[in-house]
Order: sequence, then C-alpha cells, then structure tokens
Amino acid sequence: MSTPRLDSGSPVEAPGEAADAFDTALISRLANELFARSPDAEQLPGLSAIAPTLPSPAPSVPTALAGLPSTATPPIPATPTAAATANPEVPTNLPASPDARLEEPSPEIKRSAEIPTDAPAQRSELSGGYPNTSPSTPPVHPVLEGDEPPAPRKLGPSSGAHNPESRESYDFGEPRLNGKSFGSTETTSVSRTEPACHTPTSFDAPNSTSSFPEIDVISEPDFYFLEGSKQEVKSLRPGLSGSGSTPPLSAFDVEAVRRDFPILHQEVNGHPLIWLDNAATTQKPNRVIDATSSFYSRDNSNIHRAAYALAERSTKLFEAGREKTRQFLGAEDAKEIVFVRGTTEAINLVAQSYGRQNVGPGDEIILTELEHHANIVPWQILARQVGATIRVIPINDRGELILEEYVKLLSPRTKIVSVAHVSNSLGTVNPVEEIIGLAHAHGARVLVDGAQSTPHLPVNVTAMDADFFVFSGHKIFAPTGIGALYGKADLLDAMPPWQGGGHMIQDVTFEKTVYRDAPEKFEAGTPDIAGVVGLGAALDYLFSVGIPSLAAYEHSLLDYATQALSVVPGIRPIGTAVNKASVLSFVIPGISNEQIARHLDKHGIAVRAGHHCALPAQRHFGLESTVRPSLAFYNTREEVDTLVRVLCGMPRR
Repeated sequence: MSTPRLDSGSPVEAPGEAADAFDTALISRLANELFARSPDAEQLPGLSAIAPTLPSPAPSVPTALAGLPSTATPPIPATPTAAATANPEVPTNLPASPDARLEEPSPEIKRSAEIPTDAPAQRSELSGGYPNTSPSTPPVHPVLEGDEPPAPRKLGPSSGAHNPESRESYDFGEPRLNGKSFGSTETTSVSRTEPACHTPTSFDAPNSTSSFPEIDVISEPDFYFLEGSKQEVKSLRPGLSGSGSTPPLSAFDVEAVRRDFPILHQEVNGHPLIWLDNAATTQKPNRVIDATSSFYSRDNSNIHRAAYALAERSTKLFEAGREKTRQFLGAEDAKEIVFVRGTTEAINLVAQSYGRQNVGPGDEIILTELEHHANIVPWQILARQVGATIRVIPINDRGELILEEYVKLLSPRTKIVSVAHVSNSLGTVNPVEEIIGLAHAHGARVLVDGAQSTPHLPVNVTAMDADFFVFSGHKIFAPTGIGALYGKADLLDAMPPWQGGGHMIQDVTFEKTVYRDAPEKFEAGTPDIAGVVGLGAALDYLFSVGIPSLAAYEHSLLDYATQALSVVPGIRPIGTAVNKASVLSFVIPGISNEQIARHLDKHGIAVRAGHHCALPAQRHFGLESTVRPSLAFYNTREEVDTLVRVLCGMPRR
C-alpha cells in the first residue's frame, strides 16, 4: 500500500482550511485502504493500531487510565471507528493535526494492515472477554459519536453535592451517588445454549487467556472506577518524566503477568494451584521477592542512625519506599505517610491518637454495616474509653449502603466517620467521596479503609479529600507485616505519639521528652525496613503493569465470573451491588461452607470459607459465614471455568 505524495509543483496555500483538508483527505484515504484489506471491517483494529504512530497532540487519555500525571492539554474529541458504529462504512472525516504531514506509512502502519484472512471468528456474545455492544449493553470502551466534540465533564468540589440524574464520577473515579453509573440495574449477560454446568465451552471465548482487544487510545473507558479520574502521580518507572504526552493503554497480557508469580506454578493435591483467596492476601511477584532478598543479602542495616555505607543505602531504600507510597496514594507530601504493620494498626493509631484527643463523652462515631472487624473494634475501645456512641449506616439486600440513613445519622455530635472503600466480604464499592463530603459538612473527620480498594482501583487521597486513608502491603502483592497510614499534614502534626521508643524522639531527659515531627513521631523503634523495600518493589510492579489496565481486566473477569457461577445448582450469591470489586461470596443451601472449601481444595482451588472478620455484614443476610472466591489480575477465565465445573461436580445429599 502506498500513499500519494504531495506534488512539489502544486501551489501551496497558507496553513488553515487547505492544510486541514489535505490532512483529512490523506488520513481518510489511508483508513479506507486499511479497511479495504480486511474482509470484516469490524474485526480490524486499524485505527487503534495506527493511532499511536500518527503525529498529533497528546491523546486525551484519562489520567487514571495511564497511571501517569495529568497534563493541562484539553481533551481531543475521539473519532468513531468502524468497529464501534452501527454503520459499516468507514468515516471520512478523520481529524488530524494541522501541522502533521504524513507522506509514507511507517512500517508499523503497514504491518497493522496485514490481517490474516483465516483468523478465527469470535463468538457473538463475547469479544476477547468483553460483551459486544447492543442497545441494552453499551460498549466497554465506547468511542464518541458525531462531529461535535462532547462537553467536558464538570466535576464538582468535594462537597458531597450531586445531581441524581448525572452519570458523572468523582475526581478519583467513584460514581456520583444516584447517578446511572451507580444505581443502574443493567447487567451484562452471556447467552448460553448448552446445559447448565456444561463447562468450559459454555463460558470460554475462543481463547480464554487471550489479550484484551486493542484499545483505541483516543477513546475513554466506561468503567465506573476509571471514569473521570484525575490522579496525578509521577511515574515510578525510570526514564519516564512526570510530564508530557500520556502513553496509550496497552493490551493486558495475563499470561505474561502470571509468569512473574512463581507460587502460581505448582500443583496442589495433584491439580494446578488456582489462588482465589486474594481478599485475604495476594501472592508476590519475583520483583518483590528479589528486592527483599537483595536487601537482606546486600544492604541490611538499621536506618537513620549511622554514618557507614550500608546504613546510608538502607535509609535511602526506606525513604524511597515512603515516596513511592506517596505517589501511589496521590498524597501531597511524603511526610503524610506513616509506616505501620498494616490496616489494623493504622486504624488503632488513629483511634488512640486522634480519637482520644478529639472525641469525648456524648460524641458519636459513625461506621457502616459492611466493616471489617478491624474497623469496628478499635472504635468500640475508644468509645468505651471516652464515653462516645457508635452509630451504624445500614445496607440494603444487595449489600449497598443506604446513604439516606447516613444523612440522618450525621449531627453536630459526629466526630469521626470510618468507612471501607471496598467491602472485604461482599466486594461493594462505596461512594466514599459522597460520604466524605457529607461528613465534612458536619465538621467530622473521615478515615477510609483502603485495604480492599488499593489492589483493584486507582486511588487518589487528595482528590478524595480523605482525612485518613489506610492500607496493607500484603493485599497489594507486597510482604506481610507492612502497611501505611496517610493523614493530612495538619492532623498528623497536631496528634500526639501513640507509642514511645527510639527514633521518634528529638531529645530525652528524665523531666521531659521532645518528640520529632510526623511521620517519625509515629514510627517508634526499628521499623520493618525490608517490608518497606518490598512494598516499594510491589508499587513499582503495579505501575509497570498499569493499574488502569489491571483494573479493567479484573472488572471484566468479575463480570464473567458472576455470570458463570449463576449456573451452579442452588447457588445463592451474597452481595450483588451494582459496583463491586474482586469478591464473589456465595452459599449453597444444604452444603456447609467448610465442605465446599475442602472439596475445592481437593482440586487445587484455594478459597476462603468463614465470616471473613465481618460478622455484622454476614448476619444482615441471616448467615454466619460464606464461601468467598476473590480475584486478582493474575487470575483467568479458565480458572473461573474450573471453579464452576468443580462446584457443579460436588457430591450432594
């Protein structure tokens, strides 16, 4: 294929309409030739494949989609592609940069046109794991239709105000309460013509572990947790600056990811290990294992208090982990990051330091019915110590918070609201910015438990306007025994130390002790230095994979698994919120949860059965426990199919 060159003898007009017309016509011809080479235009990722090579301003990719800093460049309207429109004809009005001059297609463009004619056809109901577009099921990665550019999405302040008819989402990606994206009951279904429990063919796409389809770099995703995100995070990867063009989102290669996790490549009870207990803890990639091992074999030393080389290296690694954590959470200053053992210790720290200082008799602490015990018990201890009262936001039978009841609970007596970002037992994604805005309007502070959100969703504590945010390293592919507390600088500065010991002091006499500033005053004694090194390596790994890519993959996998499990005879799903992440809790009446878990273990499948340290949430559904498969980005649809097949084959009385 060749592209006609501009005749050097032709009159050259001033830049403007003539230049635009030339570029438009040139790229239109190129697109027509590309689509002409394919027997099925809808199967050709032509424009998606060549888009990164076309000279144009920085593409309008949402910041969270790329996991990189936002820029001041205004959005560029996306162009309809043949694959995403009902009209099979190729669009002829393709925008191009007025300054661009494309003379000869690059080798990459030529190769993108080499589409084999014998490629296997995809099933009509699934396309690389994504549902195809229909009037009732919007495209997963829709492109903008029409010639007029869309009005930019207006994101309101972190006040909790919302428009009930709006589909807008908050800065960090959560849906606005009562918007269609939060309250919609539309579901994606997979047509099945085969008998129930007939796996894997009833669920498998042509290649159940294939990469996701090519994504047009100028189209925006329709995932509730990516839409509207403005996370500004400097790249943790060497060689990438914090400014400039945002790179395109690449296809997610789950098999390449799985090769990074050595524990997954073993057999348990004669079957390949299928790890579906990710809500309890995640497995560790080679990068984390190697970083921790390297620290102990090369750099091991205590930090901050020595003048020799190993201590200097150890200190630099430790503080680099703090900076990476700041970037990961979108905090403004590394001094707002306190290292702790995990989420549990972080909540206890806030309860005993901030709480003892700011909560008194008659004051109220608001929790939710979804909470993990680690976000209940510390507040009960505080309430007993100071004479405060615990108030609880109820949930509906889908496992979603009833925010109208939350509004009724708020009062001048409310001092602290502590809420899970994502429920560990049901997977419900809570609209935390709405919760934060309402609390702030009543003068209350908010702690967000991010133990279950950080492994699955982009997070930005600054945009969220959280006062405190906590998470555990072992939930995000880092070692056990390490976690972090984010606190706003002014709050941390005013809080007293929780524990006393070495390093957290400026001066000590028998008459008094002068404490260091935050975060050191909360980090008494020798910290888990290797754990921080491993946490930093895990964050490096997540950014190298791409948090938006893994979030999109997991979201599709969760939808697929939800539909697949529905054919298991007698199954009762527990937690059916519209917005969920990772968790697939269920019971099968007549079969004990322990029996189900043991049966799955015989086939190499690891799931959690129990109350998941969330008894109030379980008891809302009249239960004391559930079976809880939970997903991560290294799980596959083949593993889901195996889970369904084994459940269907379980002996029943």
